[in-house]
Amino acid sequence: MSAQTNPDNPPRAPTDIPARAGAGLKPEHVAEILSTNAPIAFFEVHAENYMGAGGAPHHRLEAIRRDYPVSLHGVGLSIGGEQSLDRVHLQRLADLNRRYEPGLFSEHLAWSTHDTTYFNDLLPVPYDAATLGRVCDHIDEVQEVVGRRMLLENPSTYVAFAQSTMSELDFLSEITRRTGCGLLLDVNNVYVSCTNHMRSAEDYLAGFPMEAVGEIHLGGHAPDVDDTGRPLLIDAHDRAVDNAVWALYERLILAHGPLPTLVEWDSDIPAWPVLLAEAQAADNILARVHPSGIRHAG
Repeated sequence: MSAQTNPDNPPRAPTDIPARAGAGLKPEHVAEILSTNAPIAFFEVHAENYMGAGGAPHHRLEAIRRDYPVSLHGVGLSIGGEQSLDRVHLQRLADLNRRYEPGLFSEHLAWSTHDTTYFNDLLPVPYDAATLGRVCDHIDEVQEVVGRRMLLENPSTYVAFAQSTMSELDFLSEITRRTGCGLLLDVNNVYVSCTNHMRSAEDYLAGFPMEAVGEIHLGGHAPDVDDTGRPLLIDAHDRAVDNAVWALYERLILAHGPLPTLVEWDSDIPAWPVLLAEAQAADNILARVHPSGIRHAG
């Protein structure tokens, strides 16, 4: 019996996520969100914060889920890793999907494990045939165990692999063709990577397989320099969305129509009204560019 039909549980918000803006859910914001009935379309949660069976994290998320749809975003599955997927971790992801019925479920094109070591970073992969086959096998496994379509997020990168034999766009397109998974387009990651590799973000987005995109991410990046003094951007998620990223996002929505859009802010977390204002800025773009176009993703 599902959570929505179980008489022991109160009714939940719909599972569908509209083509509007949401925000990442932070524990320190939950009380204010619930007390003010925050005007926002959905919340995204990091799956790894809810791997336990109960406790305060689940208590807060259950309260949010009664009023809002959620998107479940994994950061630790290590889809691009050379070793087999962690079956315990994967089963916990499946359990979370059943428990909270998220409108969207996503993971990163990255690796974060080696033997029994788990790294805090989402590390890049080379774009070659061997990596492509491994990533597709892992995605097939995830979608079979979880029982639903997964969205794969494009990475932010700082180095390029000499062994790569295809572009990132070709790599992503082939993954979607082979596995049937969708894509999560992180516009900030595009801007960061293209700046770091001295490429055009506009050209990259022009070639992106938008037909597979089920969600968009926006976030802040930190300026830095490399060893030669050349500008380098870090995908920091610790500040407001940059004006250049907003401009890319608006052109993308104008060209392809509205999509669920998530504003990420994971470090130096601001007060709730600040994060809400960032989400409302995305909503304003969606309303201005496509005032009547609402598209659902599931």
